[in-house]
Amino acid sequence: ASVCCELGLPVTVAERGGGPLVGPLGGVIGDIAARMQRDAGVDLRTGVSVEALDGDAGGHVRRARLSDGTTLDVDVVVASLGSIRNVEWLAGAGLAAGFWGVGCDAGCRAFDINGVVTDNVFVAGDVARQPHVLYEYQFISMEHWDNAVCGAQVAANNMINLETERRPHLPLPSFWSGQFGVNIKGVGVCSFGDEIVFTQGSPEDYRFAAAYGHRGRIVGAVTFNHGKWLPYYAAMIERSAPFPPPPPGYDLAPEPAPMPARFPDPRVPTEMPDVVLTGHDPTSRGAEFHWTREPA
Repeated sequence: ASVCCELGLPVTVAERGGGPLVGPLGGVIGDIAARMQRDAGVDLRTGVSVEALDGDAGGHVRRARLSDGTTLDVDVVVASLGSIRNVEWLAGAGLAAGFWGVGCDAGCRAFDINGVVTDNVFVAGDVARQPHVLYEYQFISMEHWDNAVCGAQVAANNMINLETERRPHLPLPSFWSGQFGVNIKGVGVCSFGDEIVFTQGSPEDYRFAAAYGHRGRIVGAVTFNHGKWLPYYAAMIERSAPFPPPPPGYDLAPEPAPMPARFPDPRVPTEMPDVVLTGHDPTSRGAEFHWTREPA
């Protein structure tokens, strides 16, 4: 959408969720991202999905029918439908594999279906989900290339070394995006937090830094055109600094008061973040067991 606007093309975005970036960054930032898109001329429609695409006799797309009953005349359709982890080939392997990937320990060793760690199966990349010390040992799946690279390095090291030589894979997640002339960068697991505070800059000008908190400590941060301060917040996340965090003493936000971050219900599949906390029901934080009775 950003590139098309730069090219002078009219753009309509159909967003199934409550707004752009709501899954990874929450509704407060989602409102800012929505305003940024609309200020750029995007026809942003939230809470709707594309139900059908109609074409002409030559096979070219011509119309898009939305779930709210409206029809758009279109020339190009770009679909962004998320990703599915390919674990079906592991059926019957006896590993803790499912929709969210393959469970493993911090050393990339896979768990079997009983939760016992294996010594000869290692997991790395998007398919891996492992506990993280900074996030209450919740299982984390990260769909980032650096996670795949660093995870593979740790897995390879642990394959060829004895117990005392092995090391953990505990990366601090990070991401970036360039949209409508704004550089967006984040660090930590923002969706683990329930509060947000603007610490620097001005959200109205799309130039700010904001931190996320959970139970009195900082767990994530995001910047819009303020990326030079991200290492400052990353260092605080790594040492579990208190929330709200102390500002760096420069370009302070006018009203640095914490507020609800407004993350959507994690059970809603339309607004999932890039970093997913898994392993239990995301709402109750309780384990869920499914029993199968043998026929009498």
